[in-house]
Amino acid sequence: MSLPDLVEGPLEEWVVQQRWFASKAREVAALNVLERVTLGEDLELAVIEARFQAGTHELYQLLPGRPGAVRVLGELLAANATVGDVAFHCTSAPGGHIRAMGAEQSNSSVIFGDRLVLKAFRRLEPGDNPELEMLRFLSAREFENIAALAGWYEFSGELMDATLGVLQDYVPEARDGWELALDDPGGLLHRVGELGAATGRMHTTLGSDAADPDFAPEEPSAEALSLLTATIDEQIERAFIDLPDHPGVAPIAGRGEEIRDRLQLMSHVGVGGRLIRHHGDLHLGQTLLRDGGGPDSRWIILDFEGEPARPLLERRRKRSPLRDVAGMLRSFAYAASASQIVRGVPAPEGWEAQARTEFLAAYLDAVEPSLLPAGRAATEKLLAIFELEKAVYELRYELNNRPDWVGIPVAGIARLLEEEVQA
Repeated sequence: MSLPDLVEGPLEEWVVQQRWFASKAREVAALNVLERVTLGEDLELAVIEARFQAGTHELYQLLPGRPGAVRVLGELLAANATVGDVAFHCTSAPGGHIRAMGAEQSNSSVIFGDRLVLKAFRRLEPGDNPELEMLRFLSAREFENIAALAGWYEFSGELMDATLGVLQDYVPEARDGWELALDDPGGLLHRVGELGAATGRMHTTLGSDAADPDFAPEEPSAEALSLLTATIDEQIERAFIDLPDHPGVAPIAGRGEEIRDRLQLMSHVGVGGRLIRHHGDLHLGQTLLRDGGGPDSRWIILDFEGEPARPLLERRRKRSPLRDVAGMLRSFAYAASASQIVRGVPAPEGWEAQARTEFLAAYLDAVEPSLLPAGRAATEKLLAIFELEKAVYELRYELNNRPDWVGIPVAGIARLLEEEVQA
């Protein structure tokens, strides 16, 4: 469908039905086209604004055109062209057969000739998208466990300066880490140490340049830890105020104060380690295992934009690298339970515990020690805080969206309650 057809027709109805539209549960007060750029004969780019009754708004990128018109983007990237307020930058020219990459989620991706993949960011915010920043930084340092940056395109005008999309190497013949965990949990277990090592090397690289203000490691403050603890404490309080009478939450029902007390006990970790740029949304579904048996056999870490629902400034904030580690450890818990829920086959006994042990041991061997609190006990305390933060978020999400899955975060919270907190 062309942009004129949408503008003159059911633009609002069409937009709110798209998978990438983030606020389906909110009432749209108005939807306006703020910018239109004709990129080629068959393709336009538009920046639209969705305004809500509460007075807030969101910006989105539209690329309406006939099927196949996205080839124009590849041609503009190859030419390092500028069209109106849209500039294209490329180090490896896309070309060849074009195909869409799976179902659209929060962004849209197309593959050029099974060699490069272009991700167009649907929701826009002013500033560099963290994915562009992170890929540019890691690619410049030849970090091997990513799909290297090959180009990007951006909007620069009176409306805003914003990243519109990134072009990366395409990773063929690779398996999604989440699907691998469900289909072949034993096979994943043999490779999970490599994933831990790759994560450790990633954090070491991200914390390696003291001269770059956007990436230079920073010393944490006692106030920052207190703020983190207070934020999680508030999340726990809210979660337990609204805790329903659901059989799945029985192991933690009535234990809100106990959980908050445990948080305070864990928070006596002192100040240590460094704050760095981090992935921000690391889990098995953000990884690919390229298993060719040769030198190219390795884990690839994807999607460095962070959690899309969080504001861009928050996603760019430096944090402890252990926040990423906690996300992956929680992903193992989900994979162990999802094997039964989704596949109808229980994960091997002890699988989650072994995956945690293998991943964490390899991670600690690979990461720069100065990025973490001094000593294993302090590191484990801080890691437990981030795991609790993640599990409480999961609890609220599952109660609202997938009640049948609520046992997964409940088990994680219960485990943290039972673990001995080292002095």
